[in-house]
Amino acid sequence: MDILEKIIAHKLTEVEDRRALFPEKLLEQSVYFEGKTVSLKKYLLREDKSGIIAEFKRKSPSKGMINSHAKVERTTIGYMQAGASALSVLTDAEFFGGKNEDLSEARKYNFCPVLRKDFIIDEYQIIEAKSIGADAILLIAAALAPEKLQSLASFAKSLGLEVLMEVHNKEELENNLIEQLDIVGVNNRNLKTFETTIETSKALASAIPDDFVKISESGISDPESIADLRGYGYKGFLIGETFMKTARPEETAKEFIKQLKRENR
Repeated sequence: MDILEKIIAHKLTEVEDRRALFPEKLLEQSVYFEGKTVSLKKYLLREDKSGIIAEFKRKSPSKGMINSHAKVERTTIGYMQAGASALSVLTDAEFFGGKNEDLSEARKYNFCPVLRKDFIIDEYQIIEAKSIGADAILLIAAALAPEKLQSLASFAKSLGLEVLMEVHNKEELENNLIEQLDIVGVNNRNLKTFETTIETSKALASAIPDDFVKISESGISDPESIADLRGYGYKGFLIGETFMKTARPEETAKEFIKQLKRENR
């Protein structure tokens, strides 16, 4: 059983436990539920932004604890002041040390798109995402049958949420190119070895239709990589560990984006 299979097995139990504690009707009473979302797609296409989706995550299965001290408020405000286009917040507790309250706190202090980064397998989690203030959700092709991915994407769209689909290879991409997607992300991490290389994003770039905004995820550790990936049509770059492994992630992001601007001159 690889790590993704372990996570999904845990999610099946977690969703049922959460549904018993917080029924859908209760989630729908949230102040965020009827609110208008902020478009991640539009922010990624804005010329005045960096294209960076800056991520808040405390730990990961591959690296263990990354940063146990960073505060959501200071980090996410700092990310946006640094020039990030959007925020990604891990809400998985078991494997990534996150919680729903992290996303709600990020939402409270920032007017920008917020992506809920979790392992979504059930409509309940999409209702939950809207109730905690998310603007977009992640659907992982490796974790879902194509029919399930399509039904979840359709449901998300019905709630006004945008959909980022994540793929790791050409097969996942070709099996799941549906009109309900807004953004297609290529994860540069090999789920079996945990190695990352941006060559994965380069190899898949031409197979992603121009109807979708393309983003590259994982393994982006320097501004030169972004300049390189832009040449392949990528508009967004999800960066987490590069920032979070430092004492002040927001300051690291600020310096990174400054360098990126210099690269673009």
